[in-house]
Amino acid sequence: MPKNVQIRDLDDDVYTTLRSRAAADDLSLTQYLKRELSQLASTPTMAELMERADRRRERLGGGVSRQAFEEALAEAQDDHQ
Repeated sequence: MPKNVQIRDLDDDVYTTLRSRAAADDLSLTQYLKRELSQLASTPTMAELMERADRRRERLGGGVSRQAFEEALAEAQDDHQ
């Protein structure tokens, strides 16, 4: 059964931007937000991706450790700053 969500105290500029984006896609604000929230919910978080990678590494044996990945990621982020 579908659920309702209510967001309070949304900044005017955020609301205006969302309305503009919805209009650009020829959608109502509700349709636009439903689409965006569905996409957000279907995109795994970094923590979920890391958990999947850990399970896959354990199942297949080997691969790059989480620590090595996190260190490489931190180095890459430092290089971009």
